[in-house]
Amino acid sequence: VQLQASGGGLVQAGGSLRLSCLASGSIFSIDAMAWYRQAPGKERELVAAITRAGSTNYAVSVKGRFTISGDNAKNTVYLQMNSLKPEDTAVYYCNLEITSYERTHLLTDAYWGQGTQVTVSS
Repeated sequence: VQLQASGGGLVQAGGSLRLSCLASGSIFSIDAMAWYRQAPGKERELVAAITRAGSTNYAVSVKGRFTISGDNAKNTVYLQMNSLKPEDTAVYYCNLEITSYERTHLLTDAYWGQGTQVTVSS
């Protein structure tokens, strides 16, 4: 299983970006999806998460501005980021809990994307 994140870039404060994370491989199901971020000198933090049933959870700092969504048919998770602030500047990572086909059984594990840089200028 591999994850490919995309959509990061440089944007002015108040602008918007949409991140995507595509999972590929022998996927049986995607059980949970999340986005994390890590700013320079800080620990990685959870930004938003969504379960297979559609329940969402957001960090207080992004609630009302960011929206996480998943498309299981496309094995893709999105993060729509609006009203961006300079403090949102970070490398954003997707994290998916995936059940995959192995030779003789199914395996559930958590996978990380490679990270995509989001820079918000003031």
